Amino acid sequence: MTNKLKIINDPVYGFIKIPYEILYDVIEHPFFQRLRRISQTGLLNLIFPGATHTRFHHALGAMHLMFTAIETLKLKGVEISKTEEKSAMLAILLHDIGHGPFSHALENMLMDSWHHEKLSLLLMDKLNSELDGELSMAIEMFKGKYHRKFFNQLISSQLDVDRLDYLKRDSFYTGVSEGNVNTQRIISMMNVADDELVIDAKGIYSIENFLTARMFMYWQVYYHKTSALAEHLLVKILSRAKTLVQQGVDLSASENLNYFLHRNQSAEATDEDIARFTELDDTDIIQAMKNWTRHDDLLLSYLCKCVIGRSFPRTIISSQRFSEDLIKDKIERTNAVFNTDKGAQLVDQISISLLPYNTERQPIYLLQKDGSKISLEKSENQILSSAINELNTKYILAFPREI
Repeated sequence: MTNKLKIINDPVYGFIKIPYEILYDVIEHPFFQRLRRISQTGLLNLIFPGATHTRFHHALGAMHLMFTAIETLKLKGVEISKTEEKSAMLAILLHDIGHGPFSHALENMLMDSWHHEKLSLLLMDKLNSELDGELSMAIEMFKGKYHRKFFNQLISSQLDVDRLDYLKRDSFYTGVSEGNVNTQRIISMMNVADDELVIDAKGIYSIENFLTARMFMYWQVYYHKTSALAEHLLVKILSRAKTLVQQGVDLSASENLNYFLHRNQSAEATDEDIARFTELDDTDIIQAMKNWTRHDDLLLSYLCKCVIGRSFPRTIISSQRFSEDLIKDKIERTNAVFNTDKGAQLVDQISISLLPYNTERQPIYLLQKDGSKISLEKSENQILSSAINELNTKYILAFPREI
């Protein structure tokens, strides 16, 4: 008999327990093992060399935080059954199971408008039938259909264990200390009131620190101009590859990637789509880009060289849109240098927006001593919450170094 109640050594939290055998079974499944080959932060390691961690790391970390959060709530008198605990841990363990290679960047390119959450649900349903319905409650929680709302908020809200883990983990691996949130403190302040996840009022500054840490991580790491550009280039590369394939151009690619490059737009994912998707990972894309650096198509080979050789286009960043005249000038100079008429496809204006705290969508509530609830930004004690609920947009202009 295999001992399934393992302990995993995690660089961020130390030892993580697997308290239920079903969790071990899911972790061992090929669908989940694939996450070892899917980077958590895409091409971020081209900017922050330490950011080589995977979705596998993150899913285990989020599962650990879910366990900690539930233990905390039980100590505060919230009745949670073993089945509910196990299901909540399964739901968060599987929340990213539908991520494809380089995740967000290529989501719409490979499976049209198939969002990773939709794919996660499809894969959860497949797993559920393999595991004799053991994931049914976890799927209800994931969808927000379980009758106790706070479980879904622990999985997906503005203060969920998913965000708590990726901020702490990405901060750890990138070395950007501004994102290092105190997960233990935040979790120790969690509570449930009227079936909703709330924070004990005395935890207000930990929450504000969490929201600002998230904002700094976005602008400093995820939306770093080179990071935003790298993600944009990836989308362009696959988009160009798909266009060429549809024009009958022969492109070397792995069997599974080739399948998606040839796949026509369709609303429903077939069984073959899903089977092939679960065999696709970052290595398929990297291998293809390495091959395509030598392709005859100027646009495809240029973009692939930018990523593989890490010689990115030049960038200018601004809080205002760039003028049409400036963009036109860059295009004309690109055409002249490359002796081409495709300059417009090598000059890009990218916009990135962030709303650090959305007061409309699942606001964070504080639990007062008298048992009443108040939203974070309305608290007399808040310092920053009312200032970080505005949308902020930045613009990046990218153009070839050669000009």
